Amino acid sequence: MNRRNFMRSVVGGMTAFAAGTGWSTSLRANPYGLPVGLQLYTLREQLPKDVAAALKKVAEIGYKEVEVYDLYGKTAKQFAQLLKDNGLAAPSGHYETKHIKGSWQKCIDDAQELDMKYMVNAILDRREATTWDEYKQLVPLFNNAAEQTQKAGIQFCYHNHNFEFAKFGDTTALDFFLKELDPKLVQFEMDCFWVTHAGQDPVAYFQKYPGRFPLLHIKDLKDKPAPSLKLDDHVGLFAEVGHGTIDYKRIFAAAREGGMKHYFVEQDYCERSPFESIAMSYDYLHQLTV
Repeated sequence: MNRRNFMRSVVGGMTAFAAGTGWSTSLRANPYGLPVGLQLYTLREQLPKDVAAALKKVAEIGYKEVEVYDLYGKTAKQFAQLLKDNGLAAPSGHYETKHIKGSWQKCIDDAQELDMKYMVNAILDRREATTWDEYKQLVPLFNNAAEQTQKAGIQFCYHNHNFEFAKFGDTTALDFFLKELDPKLVQFEMDCFWVTHAGQDPVAYFQKYPGRFPLLHIKDLKDKPAPSLKLDDHVGLFAEVGHGTIDYKRIFAAAREGGMKHYFVEQDYCERSPFESIAMSYDYLHQLTV
């Protein structure tokens, strides 16, 4: 038996065995061999009921990383232990400008306890930034926040939605941030869904700003609605990854140019059990080859 036929025989036998046991996903490879992560906001209704049980289900599905949204009454040390007990890591966490303006050092201390590598400004309160002057005022705030996280060995990032694609003259708010926020201090978490929903192309941004997007949010758009710059998140807009209209094979093929280090499934609203939804998204990504 030559080497090619031998490998076919081995792979075929393993596949048949896996199919018979229901373990087929264990034989697949994640994109770039990186762990599939989950933004825990997806389970915001389930986690407060039983944090330990929810994290156990996340791990049983196959996720190895999570992006923290809240500690749900736990201390950072307690939450870190729950993650460890389930074989999970939390390389990233989400925060808001109210945290930066208030208890930022405490947030940094907690992030260190959780062994985070990234702290992300998750969303702007729409009362904070609707005018050009308001966006400009955020630049020193984020640069200063990033200086503090950098001293702690943590990278600060900004997470986009669709409203940052509003035009101000010949640029957009997102392009303004990408150019004006110090690249030595601030990187970005691209939400591929919101970029697409705004009528923009994630791949074009990887090419335009290579290396600026170490984190990706992976969620799918159910249909192809008209582009929107309004934060119109609602039931019926979102789909499980691989079950919507976004071409994630193309996005992942270009993601390394953008600087991707981690990616997180997120589904703002689910039309079935969120655990079923995140399992469907995991299965799709776990077999995606690029």
